[in-house]
This record gives sequence, structure tokens and C-alpha cells, in this order.
Amino acid sequence: MNTAEIERIIKLVLKEHSPEKPTCKDGVCTDGLCVIHNKAGVKNIVDEGACRVSASLGVEDAGGIENELGRMIDHTLLKPDATIKEIDKLCAEAKKYSFASVCINPSYVSRCAKFLKDTPVKVCTVIGFPLGATSTAAKAFETEQTIRDGATEVDMVINVGMLKSGEYDFVENDIFAVVSAAKRYRVLVKVILETALLTDEEKIKACILAKRAGADFVKTSTGFAKGGATAGDIALMRKVVGSAMGVKASGGVRTREEALQMVASGADRIGASASVKIVSGEVETTRSTSMY
Repeated sequence: MNTAEIERIIKLVLKEHSPEKPTCKDGVCTDGLCVIHNKAGVKNIVDEGACRVSASLGVEDAGGIENELGRMIDHTLLKPDATIKEIDKLCAEAKKYSFASVCINPSYVSRCAKFLKDTPVKVCTVIGFPLGATSTAAKAFETEQTIRDGATEVDMVINVGMLKSGEYDFVENDIFAVVSAAKRYRVLVKVILETALLTDEEKIKACILAKRAGADFVKTSTGFAKGGATAGDIALMRKVVGSAMGVKASGGVRTREEALQMVASGADRIGASASVKIVSGEVETTRSTSMY
């Protein structure tokens, strides 16, 4: 990996991103994204998000936003105690609301593939999840196995420790191994960065590595680390990868307003467990503790 190239891009991106800028200091929000101190700013973001959804998916009126937003959502159930009954319910909801995919752990891929056969709903699974610390060979094998079971999209977790250690060649090769295994079957690959554990510089480097390795998307979070998707991270990731790759916001996106903030910031896929509430506009009476 060319270090000079990385540093050059970092400087260009951070010059515009200004991550050091404080937020909510002394009751004043400076980043334009605070729902407490800058409600007008958030409303503008939501309006922009609605326009972006409409423009990107060909919706001519706001009445179809919930349907079009649904087609951007990976309906997600990755908790370790998920039951077969819950998995079946997830698939039924995905069919009903025309979600982009169901995102489930590898052991449920075959079941979901059968449930969703002859529907447009994709079967997405996770690789090296949630820590990303399994060997590269294990990730490649897991990718091939889940594809044989019926997966049509895979979300892999990078080796965060190697990235933070500056082992960029290792990280790129790790991603490339999964991409190579998936592309033989024309399966889409999303790379989970686990942004809550990274500095802005590391987020930029991870995006560059994912792009160089041939991945289709970069994704914010597993939902298992403390902290999930933020509008700022989505904007930064979009700036780095440009229009050539997708950007997926995942972790803590639980309302339509939050989803549209992510879309306005550059996301074209949302990972969420509260997908039905997002498309219906229903407000949660009890806030879930799950990041997904």
C-alpha cells in the first residue's frame, strides 16, 4: 500500500470534513446534525434525504418514500439468541415490505434462501462476524460456504486490529480474499469498518483499502461495538469512495428520520432491525438497547 497516497487523500478529505469541530458545546450545535439544538437543520437534512431517495430511485411524489426507502434497507437480525421463529418472521416482513435483503447469521442462510425463493429479496449474511479477527482463509471459506447455501450478498468485517497496527497490506489482502471468493459467483461484498473503533484517518484508510480490493460497499458497523452509524461518518465514507461504491449505514438506525439523515449524507443502503418502524414512520415507545 502506498503510504504517500493514503496521506495525500487523508489531507484532502480531512480539510473539508473538519472532524475536530466540537458539537453541542454550551448548548450550541456546530455540525448541523443535532436534533436537540438544531431542529431546523435536521429538518433540512430529512427533506434533503427524501429528495435524494426520490431522485435516486425514481419516485415522483413523497407518498412513495416509505416504499422506496424500504428497498434500501437490509432487514437485519444478527443477535446471538435469534430463534427460527424470529428468522421466519424476518423473512415474511422482508417480503411484505419489499426490503432489499434480510441480513442474518450464516447458519440461517439456507433457510432464508428457501423462504425467499422467487422473490426480489436478497439473502445477505456476515463473514468474520462480529470481530473480524478470524483468519483470512477462514473468511474466504465461510464466504464460499454461505454462497453455496444461498447467500447473494456478504458483509465482511475487516481485521480492525491489523488496520490500527498499520498492517495495510494484510487488511487489503484479507478483503481481497473475500471479494475473490464472492465474485466467482457474482455475489456483492460489503466491507464493515467498525467506525466506532476508528479514528477519521483510519476510516479513510479502510475505505481506500476496500476500494482497492474490489469491494462493492463500505459499511459503518457490526452493531456490536459501542456506537453505530453517524451522518458524519457516512459523509466521510462517501467522500472517500466517491460514486463507484455503495455506502451502508448500520448500527443504531431506528427511525425514519435517522434513516433519511443517513441517505442525505450519502448512504444508499441501511442496515436495521427496526425496518418496519422505519418505513411505517411508527415511533418506538420503548427504545431498544440493540444497536441494530
